[in-house]
Amino acid sequence: MSGVMKRMGMIFRAKANKALDRAEDPRETLDYSYQKQLELLQKVRRGVADVATSRKRLELQLNQLQGQSSKLEDQGRKALALGREDLAREALSRRAALQQQVTDLETQHQTLQGEEEKLTLAAQRLQAKVDAFRTKKETIKATYTAAQAQTRIAESFSGISEEMSDVGVAIQRAEDKTAQLQARAGAIDELLASGALDDQSGLAKDDLQAELDRLSGGTDVELELQRMKAELAGGPSQQAIEGGPQDAAQPHRPQSQSHPKFDKQ
Repeated sequence: MSGVMKRMGMIFRAKANKALDRAEDPRETLDYSYQKQLELLQKVRRGVADVATSRKRLELQLNQLQGQSSKLEDQGRKALALGREDLAREALSRRAALQQQVTDLETQHQTLQGEEEKLTLAAQRLQAKVDAFRTKKETIKATYTAAQAQTRIAESFSGISEEMSDVGVAIQRAEDKTAQLQARAGAIDELLASGALDDQSGLAKDDLQAELDRLSGGTDVELELQRMKAELAGGPSQQAIEGGPQDAAQPHRPQSQSHPKFDKQ
């Protein structure tokens, strides 16, 4: 049972990976990575601003403590000048406590200033990397888009794209149907000509009628040819030309048969 579950899990992961590959767009991935880098840069900048704010606050505290220290020092001098050594000692004791706080704040200030410089340098480097990544990203996106367009054009020319494949199939079906209809029409014409099928419209002609029509058409052509020759030669009239085929048949008869008839009359 465990082996079956492992196999099912492997098949599921393989199919899921294949589906993700089809759905993944490198341009979207690059844009997402660039967005994440911008967010990281923004966080670094906020960190620099927070450290700078803390440093500025420490500087204000240092200024206040140094002002109080100077004031206590003046008060101690005045008390000592008035012969109040006890007051002068108290003022100097308080000043010493303030000096310790000033020393601690100065140490913190130096630490914050160092962190601020590091974060500022890191922000500058990260900004440079983000700018470089943006340039590379746009270049890759443009190259990918151009390659994708070239691939589609090549697939269209070769007929292997999905759209052109559908068009090619439709054209092939149309050609097959056209050829089938042409073949059917030719077969019906042959059957009608051979008499295997009857023309229900009554317009079909038998072989004898077709032959008579052919001869009649040939006679018309001969008459027209004789008429044109007569017009060019300035010869006999149209009526004589129309009688031409009958006269043309007479020269083939023997002349000896015609003369005896005239002699008897």
